[in-house]
Amino acid sequence: MIKRVLLLEDVRQARDWLGAIVAREFPDAQLTAVGLLRDALEATARETFDLALVDLSLPDGDGTELLRHLAQVQPECHCVVTTVMAADSAIVSALAAGAEGYLLKSDTDQVISHQLHLLMSGIPALSPQIARRIMHHFKLTGPHFEPEAKLTPRETEVLRLIAQGFRVGEAAPELGIAESTVITHIKSIYRKLEVSNRAEATLQASRLGLLGDD
Repeated sequence: MIKRVLLLEDVRQARDWLGAIVAREFPDAQLTAVGLLRDALEATARETFDLALVDLSLPDGDGTELLRHLAQVQPECHCVVTTVMAADSAIVSALAAGAEGYLLKSDTDQVISHQLHLLMSGIPALSPQIARRIMHHFKLTGPHFEPEAKLTPRETEVLRLIAQGFRVGEAAPELGIAESTVITHIKSIYRKLEVSNRAEATLQASRLGLLGDD
């Protein structure tokens, strides 16, 4: 459930537009909207967020710094890039920094609302244009980890749950293990699959057939 949302967007008109979408999709959530990277970083020291919408190009820095920061201090926060930048380098950098989604501000209200709604079901929030690029990338690169790096049965169970949208606190009782154990498994999964966030892990696992028929 989304209770607190951080919106980092320096353009006032875009900030108001995205804020209105957030208010419509998550009417019970408290929105913190800021225009500077510095203010966003300070906000994370005061509040714990469930969702962060992050612009990349900012007057005082790069939004990927906030993505990396949240991945370290608030790993449960769903981070989604909202930007006009559609270059492959920007996409790769954002995903590597911890983004679970990548939306273009050229998308319509309906597309962004729909993608944010899907994110809550564990499906990465991706603009159609970005999704096509990522799928093309995986077609070209394919799986490349060694057989000994395969997941254990327990890690596969954890991956299946997080891919379905379970958070750590929900996956732990489902599996009958401690939350700290779930976090340990997630770190191992990321290392073995050579990914850095939930979206990448889900895409890799789906492509490699690790999620079974669920």
